[in-house]
Amino acid sequence: MNEPAANYSFVPAQAGHAVPDRWQPIKVPRAEIAAEIDRLAERAVEPGARRSSEIVHANALDLGRGITPGLSIAIQVLRPGETIMIDRDNANRVEFCLGGEGEALLGQRSFRLEKWSAWMVPSMTPRLYRNSGQQLLIWLSYSNQPLLERAGVYYADAVHDHPQAAPRRPGINQYARDTAPDIAISDDGARLRGYEFLTDIEVVDNPPLLWPWREMLPHLSRRQGDDKRTIMLMYNPATGRRNGTTHSFFATITSFPAGPLRPPPPRGHRHSSFATNYHFEGAGESVVDGQRFEWEAGDLMLSAPSWAEHSHGISERGASVLTVQDHPFQIGMGALIWQEDMAGPVLTLGSEPGQTGYVGPRLAGE
Repeated sequence: MNEPAANYSFVPAQAGHAVPDRWQPIKVPRAEIAAEIDRLAERAVEPGARRSSEIVHANALDLGRGITPGLSIAIQVLRPGETIMIDRDNANRVEFCLGGEGEALLGQRSFRLEKWSAWMVPSMTPRLYRNSGQQLLIWLSYSNQPLLERAGVYYADAVHDHPQAAPRRPGINQYARDTAPDIAISDDGARLRGYEFLTDIEVVDNPPLLWPWREMLPHLSRRQGDDKRTIMLMYNPATGRRNGTTHSFFATITSFPAGPLRPPPPRGHRHSSFATNYHFEGAGESVVDGQRFEWEAGDLMLSAPSWAEHSHGISERGASVLTVQDHPFQIGMGALIWQEDMAGPVLTLGSEPGQTGYVGPRLAGE
């Protein structure tokens, strides 16, 4: 019997600590993003075809191309009157409107899209977008597709054949989670469970959600001394203790009002989750592992590669920023480490008491 050649090897177990393959921070300037939007808008496409391009880091591989190893950011454009329909896939998304107006039909939910509104798209959700305005409809789409591709588990209806669902056989419901064995093995929590627990998983409702800018605005600080928060999380209840916008990412809105110059603090903080910032109002600067970047409205940054020390300053004009991190994904793995004070402890968030006393990055509550 001829067996396939062995596609494996044995290597010495690694001694000491692995050196992380840290991607460098990058800034994608407003002018280059605007030029790409113009190029997409002017391109001749077939009806229903996408006007879209991805922002790809120089370190990215051909498989799993993204701005980080686990995040793709795509620029999406629709001319007035255009509609696109996108097949289901098993990536999840946070999306953010840069301009124009239109509608999104996400599964069974319909949303009105307006400038600086954000929404989330669960995996395996069909998507339809329509530009019903007079200007270009432009949005950024943040996706975990690169991570799925690298793991070899990315699925899309458009590239896979799949049979129609077969009707359930009579009696099949007797083998379900509710009737499966669930046996305590010890007093400290160890259990044995039947296979049904792996395949008949408890459903948590996770519909698409919309955060309209006009609804978020009253809860953000917009003038000095208004006693409102400068950073707020767009929370999806389906993510539970992970505090995510999707199960992969959280998205926050930062709003610093105009006022005195706020230079970056002498030391930053760091975390194993990556962070990207899209700056949509104002200006400022960031220091990432000693590299200094000046930014303004319209600039996009990989502002914190995993475990890179980073800090941010805000100009007299103030600033508004969309931040996306893979924080919930890492909590789910029990892998999220965080150091708010560079002279303080490294904490495993979600597995031990967390960092308290701060209402924003390096911003202590009063």
